[in-house]
Amino acid sequence: MVTLTVKNQIVKIEAGELVSYKVEGHEYIHQKGSPGWRSSDTEMFPVIGPTNEANFRVITPKGEAIQDQHGLLREMEYHNTSQTNNKAIFTKSYNKGTLVKNAKHPSKSTEEYVSWPYDFIFEKRYELLENGLQISFKVSGEPGMPFMLGYHPAFKLHTKNASIVTPERTISLQEVLDVGHRALPVLNCNAITLRDGGELTIRTEGFGNFMLWTEVANMLCIEPISFYPYTVGQTQLHSGFQSLEEDDKYFSVFITPTN
Repeated sequence: MVTLTVKNQIVKIEAGELVSYKVEGHEYIHQKGSPGWRSSDTEMFPVIGPTNEANFRVITPKGEAIQDQHGLLREMEYHNTSQTNNKAIFTKSYNKGTLVKNAKHPSKSTEEYVSWPYDFIFEKRYELLENGLQISFKVSGEPGMPFMLGYHPAFKLHTKNASIVTPERTISLQEVLDVGHRALPVLNCNAITLRDGGELTIRTEGFGNFMLWTEVANMLCIEPISFYPYTVGQTQLHSGFQSLEEDDKYFSVFITPTN
């Protein structure tokens, strides 16, 4: 367990996963074992969305890749490469063509292994600041590699009337529940505020969109995404790819609490 502290803020990270963010004792992160989801955060890479109706295949410039829902990164282990009192860096490295065990097999998938035809290094950086938590991502790899990126944190809800405020509208928790597993899209948006007693603002750089998901009233996933996958059919997921060029790609999420 990695613990970061700045004044009245405490962050706990387990194997690269954000498992706790407390400010003056108030917990903002969904706790494992509580109803809703078995995790507290994860990443969706290099694909966002389901692939089962496409026979778990996604088109790339190097041919079809075997991918399950939300990609293969979540099946890999993070390595802690750097740590201070208020910063920690975790990385995952992948060699093209390596078979990765698929945790969804056999109960939810026919594919025992998933793979990707490109090398990449994925870095996740936590930095606890005076006014909140910054989580940054760096994607490095082969020039021309296609990818999508989504960050999938789950926030603990403390009230029965939580709402989500965007620049365009206010969304009730019931609206998110009604959408179900597809998740509710908030497109062309870089900032969202969760009102749940106090306020928690999530600002992003590089993503451009959000989707909101929950199936219970005690947690809410507010997910920055580079592409909302349900705008196309599963066989057309490749239309949502962006391409890695010579330079690395950077994405950031800033979580700022106000009570």
